[in-house]
Amino acid sequence: MMALQSAPQTPTAPPYAQDIAAFKQADRQSPPAMGQILFIGSSSFTRWTDAQSYFPTHPILNRAFGGSTLLDVTRYVADVVFPYQPKQIVIYCGENDFAADSKLTAQDAVARFKTLFGLIRRQLRRVPIAYVSMKPSPSRWNLAPKFIEANRGIQEFLAHQRGTKFVDVWGAMLNEQGQPKPEIFGPDRLHMNASGYRIWAPLIEPVLVR
Repeated sequence: MMALQSAPQTPTAPPYAQDIAAFKQADRQSPPAMGQILFIGSSSFTRWTDAQSYFPTHPILNRAFGGSTLLDVTRYVADVVFPYQPKQIVIYCGENDFAADSKLTAQDAVARFKTLFGLIRRQLRRVPIAYVSMKPSPSRWNLAPKFIEANRGIQEFLAHQRGTKFVDVWGAMLNEQGQPKPEIFGPDRLHMNASGYRIWAPLIEPVLVR
């Protein structure tokens, strides 16, 4: 009796492979200039489609992909960072790590950030790096203690690294009652509207290199 042969399995593409392919296709069609300020991370940057208009004197290249975690950005660092030879890297990422894994600790998230930071530093030793703190999203308010602790851990780590900045957006996004300002978020209570980005811009602008 002949043994049954299993059907060949199609390799499963890693998460966000289509986003990375889209970046590469866009680069082929219109190669971006080298030496820009590179925004990477998750959807809070992805959705900031008019970021350049907030920073008219700074050349901005946005290569964030929505929903990504620090692990995802680390996986694709050779695709979304190194090819562009940026003069500065600005990172917003971390929220999704906690949302995707209820057991993840703040220390775990900080360790993930350190891994990403180390990979970038080994390849781009002198490029300044800025990290924008995790924001107080209303839909994830139950995770606020973890966000706060992880923000603090990343801030303390960066304080001992050369050429780095930590941008704290947390407090500016809270109202007088210490709650997230609902008017700066969209209907999903997760992603910001233009009012939210208007809060971010003056906090980020001072750390951007000239």
